[in-house]
Amino acid sequence: MAVWEGGAVTVRELHERVGVPLGLVYTTTARVLDRLHAKQLVERVKEGRAFRYRATVFRHDIERARLTRTLSSVLVGGTRPALATLVEVMEEIRPGLVDELMATIDAIRRSRREP
Repeated sequence: MAVWEGGAVTVRELHERVGVPLGLVYTTTARVLDRLHAKQLVERVKEGRAFRYRATVFRHDIERARLTRTLSSVLVGGTRPALATLVEVMEEIRPGLVDELMATIDAIRRSRREP
């Protein structure tokens, strides 16, 4: 989310950075920020006639929640076929990524075993 990258941004600043390149109208950008504010994912502070928005949740927490939701829906029908497909796609997108992930998994397992 561009709010993390910008620190504290106005709707106009965010719209110029994200909305314009995506072909969105200004009101769409404003509406998205209003919805994020309603969900308490961003806070807003009045600055003149505008609001300045800042993320209230760490990016890692949002990415983790999104991935958890996605994987939960994918793995509902059984994990083996879904994971096999995931591994194939990851290898196609970035060869060697599966090996990197295996090393990370091994490191996590080792750290959990150590007192």
